Amino acid sequence: MSAIEKLKARARQLKAEVLALYLAARHPATPWYAKVIIAATVAYALSPIDLIPDFIPVLGLLDDLVVLPLGIAIAVKMVPAEVMAECRERALRQPPDGSRAGRFGAAVVVLLWLTLAVVAAIWARDAFGFEGGRGMRHNPLPAPAA
Repeated sequence: MSAIEKLKARARQLKAEVLALYLAARHPATPWYAKVIIAATVAYALSPIDLIPDFIPVLGLLDDLVVLPLGIAIAVKMVPAEVMAECRERALRQPPDGSRAGRFGAAVVVLLWLTLAVVAAIWARDAFGFEGGRGMRHNPLPAPAA
């Protein structure tokens, strides 16, 4: 088996495990603290903010390769074994409906980025005194008191 085939097989396993975790997060027998870990792992995976930014060579991507599987492993350990077994079985039987969930997740991330961009633009306008495309506004110093 070539290295690429091994990576593809591992990616399929990881995808099935993530779907099983999604189902476990919605299962009533899953403890609340496991649901928090699952939510934090998913939030980190979807978040544009990383512990180490991706533009830093090697380390930027390495944190994703360590943090996400670690979060998944911790979440799997916190979910009761019988619940996880049931959810894994359901994940194998049920093909993932990624189109709707993927679009919703992408829409949330895009909306978050747009909101941050608008807030940053408003802050920059107020902080640097930009007025309607005319550049910096002229704020002369007040006349000295006589």
